[in-house]
Amino acid sequence: MTRTVHCQLMDKEGAGLTFQPYPGELGKRIYESICAEGWQRWLAHQTMLINENRLSPINPEHRKFLEGEMEKFFFGEGSAAPEGYVPPEPDAD
Repeated sequence: MTRTVHCQLMDKEGAGLTFQPYPGELGKRIYESICAEGWQRWLAHQTMLINENRLSPINPEHRKFLEGEMEKFFFGEGSAAPEGYVPPEPDAD
């Protein structure tokens, strides 16, 4: 049976994550109050942040920045796109 949570990010009931996706207290909060769809939204946002800011996940300063953005994305005022970021145009079929 799928675990459900009231997703704090999306303000709706959704399928919960199957494991704690990040270590520590932040990971525990995410596991307890963010749905799988909300987590996928973060992964897409994080990828954009890494690419646009040319971050390296092995750099401790970059990881600290990403953790701060994750906290804001889920539980704060939200994580903004880098200045000047223009989202890609959707493919026209």
